Amino acid sequence: MNQKINLLSIFLVLAFYACTTTTIKNQVPSYAIVLHGGAGNIQKQNMTPELEKQYRFKLNQALNTGDSILKNGGSSIDAVEKTIQVLENSPLFNAGKGAVFTHSGKNEMDASIMYGKDLNAGAVSGVGDIKNPISAARKVMEVSEHVMLSGKGASDFAEQEHLQMADSSYFFTQKRWDCLQKILRKEKKMTVSDKHGTVGCVALDKDGNLTAGTSTGGMTNKRFGRIGDSPIIGAGTYANNETCGVSCTGHGEYFIRLGVAKDISDMMEYQNLSLEKAAEKELKKINELGGTGGFITIDHEGNIVVKMNTSGMYRAYTNSFGDKEIKIFQ
Repeated sequence: MNQKINLLSIFLVLAFYACTTTTIKNQVPSYAIVLHGGAGNIQKQNMTPELEKQYRFKLNQALNTGDSILKNGGSSIDAVEKTIQVLENSPLFNAGKGAVFTHSGKNEMDASIMYGKDLNAGAVSGVGDIKNPISAARKVMEVSEHVMLSGKGASDFAEQEHLQMADSSYFFTQKRWDCLQKILRKEKKMTVSDKHGTVGCVALDKDGNLTAGTSTGGMTNKRFGRIGDSPIIGAGTYANNETCGVSCTGHGEYFIRLGVAKDISDMMEYQNLSLEKAAEKELKKINELGGTGGFITIDHEGNIVVKMNTSGMYRAYTNSFGDKEIKIFQ
């Protein structure tokens, strides 16, 4: 009898331990954040160790900025804006300070942000004198009745809202200028990494609210006021607390045609797919059209999925469990 009781006790202890371990394993993070600095033909053999170190340092700095906000109970909106500002302020990325030049030798930047709790969104397009376009996009979302403002109107609005403006000389970087001159001299296409580039961030805060944001300097040598996917809600940026947040980077025309960011959310909502499955299907659609690029995503449970069909993407993520990764190559 005593032996049976002992065996039963052992069984109950083991069963309790198994249940407890499963529960811990399936816990969701209280917050999570993922960012990107553009995708393209990024290969290790073409990058010096010193340059790789610079990229990793800046990605880490941006990630730590957002992580600190979320860890201390801050909103996903603040985390996304401040994280993207770090990338916009660096000449390494095609956004803000490092924006590429158009055919006429100007900088034209786009940005957007979306809040998953109420589906509110804001965007600016074709701006050349706003130091941090992502902050202008947030202002459009929060204090304007509109979703997207462009050109001079967007700049006037930003100035009215006391955002930091910048002279065109601020956005001049020799590397971006040389890229334009190379195209103009040789009249040949450059690699994807030279032509495109975007920065973005998606965050889930402790209140369960998702925010996604994207900022870009556009495409080198672009003409005719071309606008890509970055400022377009549903194409380059989307967030919905019921599904996921998405920020895209790559050849924007394809992302616009597919409505990539919202399509991922829709597959989760209407087809009941996991974020991983929805992301896989979306990347397949991009491949079938011949588009290049990638996207970062977080779902409402804090799962992070990153997809690309290029040789590299500047990217990093972390969460409340302390999981952390910074990557550049495929």
